[in-house]
Amino acid sequence: MLVDASPDIRQQIMDTPVLRPIDNIRHSPIAAVLVTSGEVDHIAGLLGLRERHSFSLFGTTDTLDTIEQNAIFGVIGKDLVTREAVKVDHSFTPVPGLEVTLVPVPGKVPLWREDEPLRLGEETESTVGVAISAAGKRIVYAPGCAASSTRLRETIAGADLLLFDGTFWKDDEMITSGAGSKTGRRMGHMPMSGPDGSMMALADISIGRRVFIHINNTNLALVEDSAERAAVDAAGWTLAYDGMTFAL
Repeated sequence: MLVDASPDIRQQIMDTPVLRPIDNIRHSPIAAVLVTSGEVDHIAGLLGLRERHSFSLFGTTDTLDTIEQNAIFGVIGKDLVTREAVKVDHSFTPVPGLEVTLVPVPGKVPLWREDEPLRLGEETESTVGVAISAAGKRIVYAPGCAASSTRLRETIAGADLLLFDGTFWKDDEMITSGAGSKTGRRMGHMPMSGPDGSMMALADISIGRRVFIHINNTNLALVEDSAERAAVDAAGWTLAYDGMTFAL
């Protein structure tokens, strides 16, 4: 199962042997794709999976409706790709051996839908985290999260691996770096640092391994010898990198 389909999906497939075609030019080992929001970074890669092979596409009704309403995704033929709407807080099995549950996390509608009434930090179907269980182990994946919440904390507690939103080090770094005009939370991402940042907010939760993902290029924690990276390391977190693998 592939979780989210980013715009660089072709490169990811080329760099990951288990994702490459092996039988013929229309084969793919990707049997299922689960998307956690309608943001471009999460769904644009679906267009790179339109090469006439079958798979199941899972997501909340809100996210699948978002995809359905954009005509360009019509190239993903419904004769081969089934759309499977999933209810939050209900477990399902996208592929044999995996039990998956979608959990709403504080977020917002996708950027390109912001002409709708904008509600920031609400727990809706627009942004979800994913709890994946198999062989007695559990992974929690939450690439976009605007704030901590009771439901989020309950989902994370006891996970063997947490893959969590590490987009920004500071809430205002897009503004102070000159890269943008919005704060991190306005964009649906809580910062790593600060008294209400993710490192502090999740510090007291028992987690096997903590990994920051979805890291923006303005984030100073990316600099290996920086004080920000040292703080991440001291807090027991790891920064993800391309090609990173985990054994649980």
